[in-house]
Amino acid sequence: MNIIVTGGAGFIGSNFIFHMLKEHPDYRIVCLDKLTYAGNLSTLEPVMDNPNFRFVKLDICDREGVYKLFEEEHPDMVVNFAAESHVDRSIENPEVFLQTNIIGTATLMDACRKYGIKRYHQVSTDEVYGDLPLDRPDLFFTEETPIHTSSPYSSSKAGADLLVLAYNRTYGLPVTISRCSNNYGPYHFPEKLIPLMIINCLHDKPLPVYGEGLNVRDWLYVEDHCRAIDLIIHNGKVGEVYNVGGHNEMKNIDIVKLICKELGKPETLITHVTDRKGHDMRYAIDPTKIHNDLGWLPETKFADGIKKTIQWYLDNEDWWQPIVSGEYQDYYEKMYKNR
Repeated sequence: MNIIVTGGAGFIGSNFIFHMLKEHPDYRIVCLDKLTYAGNLSTLEPVMDNPNFRFVKLDICDREGVYKLFEEEHPDMVVNFAAESHVDRSIENPEVFLQTNIIGTATLMDACRKYGIKRYHQVSTDEVYGDLPLDRPDLFFTEETPIHTSSPYSSSKAGADLLVLAYNRTYGLPVTISRCSNNYGPYHFPEKLIPLMIINCLHDKPLPVYGEGLNVRDWLYVEDHCRAIDLIIHNGKVGEVYNVGGHNEMKNIDIVKLICKELGKPETLITHVTDRKGHDMRYAIDPTKIHNDLGWLPETKFADGIKKTIQWYLDNEDWWQPIVSGEYQDYYEKMYKNR
């Protein structure tokens, strides 16, 4: 099996590559990544010399480059993680999100149509459903929940999802979509909540929390997400959407307090800042379908996963310190000077 993984130098994409090379050592994995600010080639250093792995620096919107790669590699599957994914950045500059998340997705699917594919899998987000009220803990997002987006980011992902389903219906492209709750774990880019709080804690810096920090998210350990996608691309039904959730709902403020406790830092570091525009209150996924159809369940409880994640950041300062300083963006040049 030959699989192109787009956005594989990012957080979830890189963890998926590690998972696939470990669980399917006979597969060839080709990572396509533009290496924008959130793509970090040093993350892939452990697999760079694996004979079944290839890295290609490429923008998914580059139609000529994408077609050339398909001609070279003849992929059986494409798993698309490539996306602009930071809500705050989408509020500042929506156009970049529309370009990458919608036009890029269309470019990949056109290549799949032209060169043939067994499966195209779109990695999406629970944010396409909007949010749920805090006073209704009985409500969850299912695959039948209407799309109701809140930000340019989630709108661009919803647009891509609809396009993927349209390509299935119009052209018969064999597609699947997964919509996942918030991930956490190793290699999480330091602008996101959990790694940002860990790193700021370690430096005794203020811990910025939006509003009162009452927003609730359903957290899923990244390795559990990777297992889910592995199951979907091999056994999922073409044309279907699968929700992937952790049943680990936590208020943002409680996560920050937990990180303070684990690192022995005072809660006085917590600083409440002006809330995000259109900030969704609660996300909660019902993963019944993927459990019933494919037998998937999350294996990592949040209490265990957060400890593992904190320990990983303590043990891997050499990974995140260059990101914090900005030096990581020079890594590509260093890596390829002598290759």
